[in-house]
Amino acid sequence: MENNVEMVTIFVMGKKHKVPYDLTIMKAMEYAGHQFRRGSGCRGGYCGACATLYRTKGSYKLEGALACQKIVEDGMYIAQIPFNPAEKITYDIEKVRPTANTMLEYYPELSRCLSCNTCTKACPQDLDVMDYVQAALRGDITQAAKLSFDCLTCGLCAVRCPAEIVPYNAATLARRLYAKYIDGPSQHVLDRVKVVEDGVYDDEIAKMMGASKEELAELYNSREIDINE
Repeated sequence: MENNVEMVTIFVMGKKHKVPYDLTIMKAMEYAGHQFRRGSGCRGGYCGACATLYRTKGSYKLEGALACQKIVEDGMYIAQIPFNPAEKITYDIEKVRPTANTMLEYYPELSRCLSCNTCTKACPQDLDVMDYVQAALRGDITQAAKLSFDCLTCGLCAVRCPAEIVPYNAATLARRLYAKYIDGPSQHVLDRVKVVEDGVYDDEIAKMMGASKEELAELYNSREIDINE
């Protein structure tokens, strides 16, 4: 106990720390003195920037999680992955077409999938990663796009894949193709784009661009929040 708060022991990059038991990995690391200059973003499980590998006490398993979501455990060994090295194919979405062979043309490594489901087990979003990889492999762009819709591109699936596939890059292509050619743009998005192009927000944007840091902070803290969002 420290000041009547239950403490647990964690190891960050091999260094031992005592932290409150109910903190997320990210908050625990900050409590221990780490400053996040990269590998953190939204802090709410939406951006995927804080991919982390860890092992728990007495377990042989290497686990993956987002540091902003996972609560620390006593004896946890932690290492962050601020960036997952993966080649991203360059393409012009205006020229790519959603054919049955498109996914394999741009990501031929999909054919190496072993159907082991390791990628699915690694996903902090609980997505059926293997299923969307198999859909992409079949040329089912719609299914690949829908199954991967909540992907954060954190990279944990690629880290754990024994076939060294990068599922999230292929999923991004599937979603782009689906949005552009299969589902098409939503009318409310087109309406909002027109409003922006018509200059409705120009004065407000100019005002914000000229505001001081303190004024921006006040605007942010006093903003209206829709609790239903």
